[in-house]
Amino acid sequence: MKNKTICVVGLGYIGLPTAALLASSGYQVVGIDVSTHAVETINQGLIHIVEPDLDAYVRSAVSAGRLKAFTTPQAADIYMICVPTPFHEGDGIPQPNIDFVLAATHSIASYVKAGDMVILESTSPVGTTQKMSEILSDAGVDVSTIFMAYCPERVLPGKIMMELVENDRVVGGLTPEATQQVSSFYRTFVRGAVLETEAKTAEMCKLTENSFRDVNISFANELSMICAKDGINVWNLIQLANRHPRVNILQPGAGVGGHCIAVDPWFIVARDPENAQLIRTAREVNNRKTGWVIDQIKIAAADATAKTGRKAKIACLGLAFKPDIDDLRESPATHVAQALLAQGYDLVAVEPNIEEDSRFTLVELSEALSSADVLAILVKHRQFVDIAKTGQFMREGIVDFCGLCSV
Repeated sequence: MKNKTICVVGLGYIGLPTAALLASSGYQVVGIDVSTHAVETINQGLIHIVEPDLDAYVRSAVSAGRLKAFTTPQAADIYMICVPTPFHEGDGIPQPNIDFVLAATHSIASYVKAGDMVILESTSPVGTTQKMSEILSDAGVDVSTIFMAYCPERVLPGKIMMELVENDRVVGGLTPEATQQVSSFYRTFVRGAVLETEAKTAEMCKLTENSFRDVNISFANELSMICAKDGINVWNLIQLANRHPRVNILQPGAGVGGHCIAVDPWFIVARDPENAQLIRTAREVNNRKTGWVIDQIKIAAADATAKTGRKAKIACLGLAFKPDIDDLRESPATHVAQALLAQGYDLVAVEPNIEEDSRFTLVELSEALSSADVLAILVKHRQFVDIAKTGQFMREGIVDFCGLCSV
């Protein structure tokens, strides 16, 4: 198996770690991305995203000649599709957007030969793997001679390199033979269990996992809004309630972000809106929480203006969708900051994991602490946790959506 060449299409938060891991496992890997910047950076042995340990993997793989990046597809024996799958915004239920998956499939069609594996890792609505097969067939590929399967990633940003190896994986082929062949491939670098099923079940499994998390987070977020009306510290409340042996409430925040949990439930709702009532409601609760956060910050800004007689300066602490990463995709914190700027508020942001963002004025935490009238704590970055322990957040003008003031 290790003598096979692998082509990873998409070198983002999943594709690049996967490519680097496979190269470190002894495979010859070519990575494909439309971003010239990403390709040039990787070929220098550097990385264009923030992920612990990834830099060492990429540097080692590139220096050993086992990983090369390109802007166009290359011939291989195994093709792994790791491109984004966002959704189409608009009136009504957001619809899945698999345009990048379909484009990636078209791009490799002329290279796929008998005996090759074609694997989709991108989170996708049920039936996407089958659509890929139809595209390849229409392009002249005899799909009866190749092995196509869906195998979704199950990793946590900040721990990707470890979890790619340690976590169990689900492989669903379009045929039993495809399931077996692709499962055997994953077992060459995954220490967790590789669980075999068929493509539609594997696709639905990924959506189910993230929808389950979204539903549970929505309970915590809804609880936080209810508690705020009665002046109840929701983090203390959850800590007490979780002492019950069969209760495990999650932590509330500014909403739900990232490319998975904030997106995947809509794929289920769009496919069966009549029956996906709870999943849809949870998604709406988590979106509404972000609007509620904006309103709370505006109230704090009005209070500050009333006291000082001047326009309040707001500092948003955190822009990423979760702590200690640089990923702003679908981030509720970013949405909050953008909404306040659009409404004319004087706003700066503190995001220790990125160097610049053209949408915001980024400042150091020390400057925000000394100059802002309102500090909106939106993400529980470790730098903010450290400051919270010193008591510097215990002052007027703090609106805490992460429980840092309860540290």
